Amino acid sequence: MTENFYITTAISYPNGPPHIGHAYEAIAADVIARFQRLSGRNVRFQTGTDEHGLKMAQKAEELGVTPAQLANEMSAQFIAMCDSLNISYDRFIRTSEEDHHRASQAIWQAMVDKGDMYLDRYEGWYSVRDEAFYNEDELIEGVGSEGQSVKLSPQGTAVEWTAEESWFFRLSKYQDRLIALYTQNPSFIAPESRRNEVMKFVEGGLRDLSVSRTSFDWGVKVPGSPEHVMYVWVDALTNYLTGLGYPDPSDDMANYWPANVHLIGKDITRFHAVYWPAFLMSADIALPKQVFAHGFLLNKGEKMSKSAGNVVAPLQLAEDYGVDSLRYFLMREVIFGNDGSFSAETIVNIVNADLANSFGNLAQRTLSMLFKNCDGKLLWPLQQAEADIALESKIASACASELPQEFAAMRFSQGIEAWLRAVNACNQYVDEQAPWALKKTDPERMHVVLVTVYRCLRYLALAISPVVPASATHLLEQLGVATDQRNFAAFDDENWYANIAQSDYLVAKPVAIFPRQEVVQAKDNS
Repeated sequence: MTENFYITTAISYPNGPPHIGHAYEAIAADVIARFQRLSGRNVRFQTGTDEHGLKMAQKAEELGVTPAQLANEMSAQFIAMCDSLNISYDRFIRTSEEDHHRASQAIWQAMVDKGDMYLDRYEGWYSVRDEAFYNEDELIEGVGSEGQSVKLSPQGTAVEWTAEESWFFRLSKYQDRLIALYTQNPSFIAPESRRNEVMKFVEGGLRDLSVSRTSFDWGVKVPGSPEHVMYVWVDALTNYLTGLGYPDPSDDMANYWPANVHLIGKDITRFHAVYWPAFLMSADIALPKQVFAHGFLLNKGEKMSKSAGNVVAPLQLAEDYGVDSLRYFLMREVIFGNDGSFSAETIVNIVNADLANSFGNLAQRTLSMLFKNCDGKLLWPLQQAEADIALESKIASACASELPQEFAAMRFSQGIEAWLRAVNACNQYVDEQAPWALKKTDPERMHVVLVTVYRCLRYLALAISPVVPASATHLLEQLGVATDQRNFAAFDDENWYANIAQSDYLVAKPVAIFPRQEVVQAKDNS
């Protein structure tokens, strides 16, 4: 029976255009989804936009539009980003959609029925930027615009004193159950550094959570209390269920819940690893299997902000250097779970070294020589020497064993390193065998060498395809690999080559898949 796999990204807050951090998370989730599909699993992949909350209401007012108009305009930009970056999502969910309102009200009612909601008055510190409530002891001292002392959230964002009637969720009731969850299931939160932070927070004591607001009305109405809208995080987190048809019985809900992984940024770990499992426990819904909190992307080592003028538009980077080049760089250069830095120069250097010079050139010169010197023909039967068999064994080990093991554990940069070692082994083999010299001295041996590399290229293209899907597909098409052979199970199919070699397939004149890049000078928009 085929396994099911459900992956979600955090839904993006669309009070401004998408930035490179949004793209990074979407790309990472897409790599996971594509890898799981290649591994033979039925994958459901969901992303979307989180459109409610005070931040959206304030931004819309500032722009002189309604929150719904702002949500429509901005969400369209996030959809365009996903489509441009070749993100293979199954559902792009918007929290303003009617089915999501119904799902949010259903989980709210389930928590009411459990006796976990009560009406009281909230007084405390609230960060509009984080859409989060903070305890006094969590705040840090900062300096305001006029040099005065101000209180800031742990994220360094402004907080304001808020006092209003509110519904509360009995979060304190679930403290012991949450600690038991983290202790008994250490992989629930990853990486370990994030788990340690959450454990420390929960062990320090949980207070009941304010989960409704009356000071604005852009949100999901609270059942039975229409003057209240749900705290945006109750509404936002429920999206993972909405996309599967909750609260109605559905095949998707039966097949894909609990989610295998919620992929999120490290700044929203608390909401996903504390509040969300507590809500689900209250509503008697199974918990997701893992919350994975990745790090931030830094622009030349600096955190991006509008005030610093260093926010990078992902579609501009994709336009300048290519979608697959951007995807490769982000998964190759950043150790997943840690913060990472990027710049145009490092993108160009890595893409040129790994993709253009090493992998792209290997494919180009191999297929060119087969086309020019062998009339595009493949050998059958194929009589290989010991060096040829040894190379194929090494490539198979890297692509069918090492890389999949690393990717399954979300160690993408390590998996790509194993793949790159295989690419380099192929290039070393070509240099040692020197098929250009064999052309004159032993053309039959030249043909065997080229076909050996051709066979290795299939392994290499398939293995890296979750990261560079368009380019890998283009190469697999040039290799004549059938669509139903483009999966990890096909690695073990020894008949694939015999079928192609004995058909009328001929290697055509190749088209370069990874052209060399140059740094594109930033446009002056002043």
